[in-house]
Amino acid sequence: MKHIDTQYLELVEEILKAPKKDNRTWIGTHAIACRSIRHDMSDGFPLLTTKKVPMRVLAVELEWFIKWINSKKWFQERNCHIWDEWCNPQKVAYAHDEETKKKMMEEDDLWRIYGVQRRDWMWNSAKDGAGVDQLKELVEKLKTNPFDRRMLVSAWNPSEIDQMALPPCHYSRQVIVTMNDQWEKVLNLTWNQRSVDTMLGLPFNIASYALLLMLLAKEANMKPWILMGSLGDVHIYENHIEWAKEQLSREPKPLPKLEIKNFTSIFDRQYTDIEVTGYDPHPTIKFDIAV
Repeated sequence: MKHIDTQYLELVEEILKAPKKDNRTWIGTHAIACRSIRHDMSDGFPLLTTKKVPMRVLAVELEWFIKWINSKKWFQERNCHIWDEWCNPQKVAYAHDEETKKKMMEEDDLWRIYGVQRRDWMWNSAKDGAGVDQLKELVEKLKTNPFDRRMLVSAWNPSEIDQMALPPCHYSRQVIVTMNDQWEKVLNLTWNQRSVDTMLGLPFNIASYALLLMLLAKEANMKPWILMGSLGDVHIYENHIEWAKEQLSREPKPLPKLEIKNFTSIFDRQYTDIEVTGYDPHPTIKFDIAV
């Protein structure tokens, strides 16, 4: 299987040759559709090496997803600012003018977003009663019926899209247990992503789902195996093109290893409970976010 950086750079190169396409932001994109990226976890942890990817930041975000927190302050207290620009659209309606952007930054509530949907799915949040804890149910199936073909989790709740700070870009995932050549159970994970910010978001998505796969494998006492992303609208923003070309000029390096420490449960895990070794990436490239 190709090095994850090689797959990623081939994707970048293809997008840069594609025609321009408009979108909801005020920044144009070059875009392609219906691509995939695939990684064998035995080849190393898929943290891109052609630029430095901040593992601590994405580990904080994954903890936030798992614990279904919807406060930006929780992020900010951990020096993580990737959700600063968004907020509950029912409190501050999305817009591009500077006054609205300021209000969006100041509002703490993200409301019915990613992690909430995964841990507290409700068809209508105004209804009484507890929602469905999709992650808890998935973990239970992994332990009691590992060959079940219905181990899916979705964050795309049509009845609550208008209550989300941002409709989920990576909206569903499935885990599948298979057997390896040694007749051991191994865990695979595939995720679906409707919208892919290739330069800024995709490196985070790859590593985040790889970490989730490892956590679920720990929970089920299995080896993590194949990670795959099915990518819908795959794009590069025009203000990222210069630095995308810089990243294309870099040679991939050996992938690092990741160890999960002090593991008791996926639900108790903290972002500090990981250790990355052998990570020697090329320098950071800073890409501005398109809101």
